[in-house]
Amino acid sequence: MLTTLGLAHPPKKSATKSDVLKSIKEMGQLQIDTIHVVARSPYLVLWSRLGNYEPKWLDALLEEKKIFEYWAHAACFLPIEDYSLYRRLMLDHKKGWASDYIWMDKNKKTINHVLDYVKKNGETKSGDFKRSDGQKGGWWNWKAEKVALEVLFNKGDLMIARREKFQRVYASLKKILPNWDDSKTQSYEESQIVLAEKALKALGVATAPWIADYFYIPKKEIPQLIVKLLQTKEIHEIEVDGWPGTHYIHKNNIHLIKSVKKSTHTTLLSPFDPLLNNRKRLKTVFNFDYAIECYTPAPKRKYGYYTLPILWKGNLIGRLDPKAHRKDGVFEIKNIVLEDGAKITDELIGDVSRAIQDCATWHQTPIVKVTRSTPNKLKAALQKNLPLTYTTLPGSVEEQSY
Repeated sequence: MLTTLGLAHPPKKSATKSDVLKSIKEMGQLQIDTIHVVARSPYLVLWSRLGNYEPKWLDALLEEKKIFEYWAHAACFLPIEDYSLYRRLMLDHKKGWASDYIWMDKNKKTINHVLDYVKKNGETKSGDFKRSDGQKGGWWNWKAEKVALEVLFNKGDLMIARREKFQRVYASLKKILPNWDDSKTQSYEESQIVLAEKALKALGVATAPWIADYFYIPKKEIPQLIVKLLQTKEIHEIEVDGWPGTHYIHKNNIHLIKSVKKSTHTTLLSPFDPLLNNRKRLKTVFNFDYAIECYTPAPKRKYGYYTLPILWKGNLIGRLDPKAHRKDGVFEIKNIVLEDGAKITDELIGDVSRAIQDCATWHQTPIVKVTRSTPNKLKAALQKNLPLTYTTLPGSVEEQSY
């Protein structure tokens, strides 16, 4: 799983834009999330695999039409080669909100106004339309034109041309893919078979529910898809010691059983990394309980607002709650907690310190501050190994430590 998801070994060379695209293709999806206490999730997921790279390359790939946005495992960046798979889901009304077509039917005037505007002006932002209902905007209180843009995106009439300050810029399908022909699309069953294959390739070894969850394939459809893939020998059943249930492996990954090398990578993971996006799978494979707590009231949080799991040589050994103070160049670790059983050794401290420093430097916040740790001695051990740290945030009367 770590090998197929690109997390088994550190990069051997400096990353290029083509490496960004290759990584997205290997994962099959790159989930989008807007929280940015550190780098937004899609950029952080790529950093975990590629190390120091230019985030603008992801933006460029979208503008160059080498990737596109749509619903897969939630909202994702996806390889443009997979567009036909998702086009079938659009045409068959399998994605988006259940209420899309009801809303469109009740708001035909707004839909036509937005479509006319896009046809006339090309690239369109939600901000191009002034709010006229006297209400304040908000995540769950969109103006009518924003809703129209989104349902037309879900339906497939609009695509995302690019992002401006991470805000979606919409354009018509014909503008983004002028030569597209819907006759290129597979049948619904064919598209689901391909998605199931892609999920298994990305995961390495998986149960039926894990395959379903990776691209949000309806669980009721998975048994029939697996039967067909077994019949064509694209996939095979496999037993995994210590993992309950029936597991499957794609024929392209069988060679990894004997050739895979011990994982050597140490890095920090986004809460929306594909390695983490199924909590039951995470518990089975890594014995790691994880929940993102940004949606939990502060007094009830156990670890922090936006904790990043720590991957150390094939094991998830802890998590840290970061905050990038970009103006001051400080990468604050509000809390770092090791799992029970994770022993503090010179090797672990050295590897984790380097991963933290690399992440902080990539964020352009190279000064690291460790506020709190469990166990307590972890804080001092990390600060001793980090090349430049603050004992307090800038502006404090306490001295800086170097």
